[in-house]
Amino acid sequence: MDGQGLAAARAAFERADYLETLALVSPMLGANADAAPLILLGEALEKLGLPADAADAFEQAAQHAGNGSALLLNRAANLYFDAGDDDRAQLIGIRLLDVIPNDGTLAYMLARSFRRTGDIELIDLVKQSLANSDETSHLKLAGEILNGDERNPLALQVFGKLAALFPGDPYTQFKFMSVARDFCDFAAIEKLEMTLSGQIATGDLSALEGETAYSNLLRCGDERLNRLATNNPGLMAAPSPAASRQRWMRQHAWGERIRIGYLSSDFWSEHATMRLLKSVLEAHDENRFDVTLFCYTPERHVSADANNRARWGRIVSLLGTTDAQAAYIIRQQNIDILVDLKGHTGGSRSNILNQMVAPVQVAWLGFPGSAANVDCDYVIGDRIVLPNGARLSYHEKICQLPESYQPNDPVHRVLPPAAARQALGLPADRFVFAAFNAARKISLDALDRWAEILRRSSRSVLWVMIDGDLARSNFLAAFAKRGVAADRIIFASATGYDAHIARLQAADMGLDTFPYNGHTTTSDKLWAGLPVVTVKGSNFASRVSESLLTALGLPELVAETPSAFVDLAVALSEHPQRVGELKRTIARNRFLAPLFDAERFCRHLESGYEMMAERAKAKLPPDHLKVPGQPARSEPFSARTAANVPA
Repeated sequence: MDGQGLAAARAAFERADYLETLALVSPMLGANADAAPLILLGEALEKLGLPADAADAFEQAAQHAGNGSALLLNRAANLYFDAGDDDRAQLIGIRLLDVIPNDGTLAYMLARSFRRTGDIELIDLVKQSLANSDETSHLKLAGEILNGDERNPLALQVFGKLAALFPGDPYTQFKFMSVARDFCDFAAIEKLEMTLSGQIATGDLSALEGETAYSNLLRCGDERLNRLATNNPGLMAAPSPAASRQRWMRQHAWGERIRIGYLSSDFWSEHATMRLLKSVLEAHDENRFDVTLFCYTPERHVSADANNRARWGRIVSLLGTTDAQAAYIIRQQNIDILVDLKGHTGGSRSNILNQMVAPVQVAWLGFPGSAANVDCDYVIGDRIVLPNGARLSYHEKICQLPESYQPNDPVHRVLPPAAARQALGLPADRFVFAAFNAARKISLDALDRWAEILRRSSRSVLWVMIDGDLARSNFLAAFAKRGVAADRIIFASATGYDAHIARLQAADMGLDTFPYNGHTTTSDKLWAGLPVVTVKGSNFASRVSESLLTALGLPELVAETPSAFVDLAVALSEHPQRVGELKRTIARNRFLAPLFDAERFCRHLESGYEMMAERAKAKLPPDHLKVPGQPARSEPFSARTAANVPA
C-alpha cells in the first residue's frame, strides 16, 4: 500500500476536499487493497451524499478488517438503509445480530427498516436491544413500537426510561403510569402520583392534559378533575355549541318507529359488553323501534361469531371507512338516536359524533364518565352512578334510568355448577376473598385496604387474577411491604368464561376496587352468586358496584368509607353463616330483582329513548330526564330459578 498516497488522501479528507480524496485513493483500490483506503473511500462517498456507494465501500473494507469487520458492516448496513436499500440493510444487519447482539445502533436501524418494509414481526429480533439502549432516539422508537404491546414487560423498562428522560412532559409521565399499572409496579405508581398530587395542590392542573380519560378514572374519583384529562386521540378540541344547536334544528324525517343506531367495535359474543347487552338488544320492541348496529368490529371477531349477531339488529359495517365516510353512511340511514357504546375507551370512533350525524346523540355503557370533546346530548346513567349533583361535571344532559344503568343478560349467560376448591388450588379451610378486577384497577388505596383486611382476618387468603411473572412479583412485593406474606396470596390466570363463572362460586366473598369499581367483573361475580363488598364512590366509575348491588337487593354490602369497607369485609370473614345468607339472597333475587331482568331493563331504556325523541321532535334542546320505573315484579322473570340455589 502507498503510505504517502494514503496520508495525502487523508489530508485532503481533513480539509473537506472530498473529490481530491477520491482522486488520491482510487489508485490504491483493487483486488489487493486493504481496509484503510476502502474505509477512506467510504467516508468520502458518505460526505458527498452517496450512501449506497459508501455502504459498498465499507462492506468491501470489512472483508479485509479482521476483528473490525463488524463495526464496518454495521456502518454499511446503516448506509444501505439511508439509501433506501432495505433488502441489503436487513441482510447484513440480521447476520450481525449474532456478532453484536446488543448493539443499539444496529437495532435502531433494523427496527426502522422492518417498519418501512412492513415486516413488523421481525421487530421482535431487536426489541430487547432497543430497550437496553440509553440513547433517546432508540428509546423513543422502542416506545412507538411498544405502544401497541403494553403487556410486554419491556414496555415497563422503556417507558420508565423515557419518563426519567422527560420529567416535565406529562404525556410521557402518564404513559409510564399506565404501563406501571398493568405490571403492578406500585412503587413507581406511588412516586408518580405523589409528584402529580403536589402539582395539583398548587392549583396547576395543566398536567392532566397529558392523561387519557380512562387512565384518569383509574386513580381519580373527582368528577371535576376527570373532565380535564383530555389526551384522547382525535378529540383534541370541544365541538362547537353552535354546531350542536344546528344539528338539533335541522330538518329530519321522523318515522312511525324510532330508529336507534348503536355504534361500537364490540359486536361479538365474547366481548364483555355483549355479555351484558345482547339480551337487551334482542328484547327491543320491533313495533316501536328499528335497530341498526353500526359496526367496526375487527373481522377476526366477526368471523368467529357464527350467526349470533343477526339477532341483535340490522348490521351496517363501518370497517375501512374514515370518520367522515362513516358519518355519511349513518346519515344516509336517517337514524333518529345514535348511541355511542365506546366513549373514551380503546378502539373508539367517537369523533364520528362530532360530524352532526343524528338529531339525538347519546353516550352509554362503554365509558363511565363524561365524553369530553364529543358532541353528545345525553349520557345514560341511574340515580346512583349519576345523581343530580353530577350535572355540573357533565356537558351532556343526564338520562336517569330507574334502576341500574347497566344491562345484563340472563338468557345466554352460562351458569355452570361450582368448581371444586381442590381443583382450583384453593385451601378448603380458609376464607377466600376474590378480587378478579384487571390489575390496572388496583389503586394504591385499594391495595392498602386489601392488605389491612388480610392482616386483620388471619384465616383468609386473597385470590387475584394477575398474569405474568413480573406483575405477580411486583404484587407480592407490595403486599410484603404492607406486612402480608406471600402465602396469603393465590394467583389465578385468565380462563374461558364458563370456567370463570364456575370458579367464582368457590370463593366466599368478592372485594371491589376503587375509585374504578368492577363493572362487568362485579356483574359476573353477582351472577355467579358471589357477594361483593364495595365502598360508596364519588364519580360514575366508583359508584357502579353500588348501583349493581342495590339493583340486586344487597345495599348492605356498600360501605360508607374505605375504613368501613375494611371493617365490613373482616366482619363477614368471621361470620360465614352471614355469608351463606348473602349467597342465598343472590340466588333468590337473581331472577326476580331488576339487575338481571333484561326485558324490564329494555322497557326502561326504550322509555328513555322515547323521552329524548319527544323533545327532539318538538325542536326542544336536550334536558335532564328521569325515566319512570315499571311496577316491581312479584314473580320470577325466568324459568332458570331452580338452578344453583345454595342449600
